[in-house]
Amino acid sequence: MRTPILAALVSALLFGVSTPMAKVLVAQLPPLALASLLYLGAGLGLLVLRWLWRSLGRGEDAHEAPVTGRDWGWLAGAILAGGVVAPVLLINLTRRVSGSDPMQVAGLKGLVAGGINHTIAVSTGWTPPAVPVALATLGVGLLGYGVSLSLFVWALRHLGTARTGAYFSVAPFFGATTAVLLLAERPGALFWVAALLMAIGVWLHVTERHDHPHRHESLTHTHMHRHDEHHQHEHPRGWDGVEPHTHEHEHAPLVHTHPHYLDLHHRHGHG
Repeated sequence: MRTPILAALVSALLFGVSTPMAKVLVAQLPPLALASLLYLGAGLGLLVLRWLWRSLGRGEDAHEAPVTGRDWGWLAGAILAGGVVAPVLLINLTRRVSGSDPMQVAGLKGLVAGGINHTIAVSTGWTPPAVPVALATLGVGLLGYGVSLSLFVWALRHLGTARTGAYFSVAPFFGATTAVLLLAERPGALFWVAALLMAIGVWLHVTERHDHPHRHESLTHTHMHRHDEHHQHEHPRGWDGVEPHTHEHEHAPLVHTHPHYLDLHHRHGHG
């Protein structure tokens, strides 16, 4: 249960660090062009990495579940929200596709957002920058937007919306710390007070134990999984026993007690 927390914090770190890096790059690029290259770096980079990963994998059933027909609408909403409306909608929409391949979800978001921003930038008369500047910007986009969002989507699957959002909220602290180290900026006393409060909040989240009897309703979905207490189902004859694997599966109703987060399998009410 610690691995998803680490994923959410690394996601916040990468995104936070990208902000002061973008401040350096904006001296070389107009804002729209910078945004387009950051998103394109995330989209193109992740989709290429995903293709390489799947090409070298053990087979289709050992990969993350791709976005399916019923998830495309939610993903379109997440892309629109992330680039146009509001980050809060990005989290209430992205959760819906958190069972799908995080690299595909983040890659498509970056590709669409980058393409739109690039079109707008070119229409205003922008011409591409020098190759080193372009490559640096694409690299920052891949890590700060692409890998960060992939980890965020994966953490959503295991931690739920509220917890993942809480961990990700420390991103500004990582950004401010990087600005201190990289740009020699000097924060005031309130920065250190905020840093202490953030550290206490993360510690409270990590050490909290959420444990009560709860009921799992019948559920059918697709995502990468192992056969644990939540995944006890039959397979067609000929299954090779490889885990983890991906296929559509059904969860029978179940009542039990164990420590858990409000993840993909624990979206239930509380008294």
